[in-house]
Amino acid sequence: MKNSERVEMLNALRRDMARSQKKGLHFILAAVVIWALVLAIHACPLSMTLKNILTICCSAPIFMIAVGFSKLIKVDFFDKSNPLYKPGILFAMNQMLYIPISIWAFYACPEKMLMIYAIVTGAHLLPYGWLYVSSAYSLFSVLIAAAALVVGWIFPSWVLAAAMLLLFIIFCAVLYAEVRKAEKQFAAC
Repeated sequence: MKNSERVEMLNALRRDMARSQKKGLHFILAAVVIWALVLAIHACPLSMTLKNILTICCSAPIFMIAVGFSKLIKVDFFDKSNPLYKPGILFAMNQMLYIPISIWAFYACPEKMLMIYAIVTGAHLLPYGWLYVSSAYSLFSVLIAAAALVVGWIFPSWVLAAAMLLLFIIFCAVLYAEVRKAEKQFAAC
């Protein structure tokens, strides 16, 4: 098999993954819920320690929330028919390796833990730009990480949480538009 044939086969698998998983829209919708919870936590008059603990705890159910959204938008969350399913899971699990950085910030600089957490959240989205053939992921990965750094450095944590919630809502809209465009192109074939 020629190299160009391998590349085309890989690209076909990526397009199929993007279509069948609706470019991971269910996870981004789940992230909106998580950031809404984080905003609620950071808007409350709680100690920074408690805010940080609750932030870490409220992010734990993201997979279950994503499963719920996958049912709503008709995505087979556990479809393993595409061989790129495993790398997709690996990309998701990659964020777990970054959580210790947030835990370190919890102790070293608690008022900046949310900033670190938001940067990690944005940065871990970058490989999905490749997997889902998505400019939205590529753009918002960088945008979220950069915005988290700037907003988190200057403003209180609740402003950062609000900014992240807004960015993820916009990300959902842009990603939804990408999904709709891809569905129309697929239907036309």
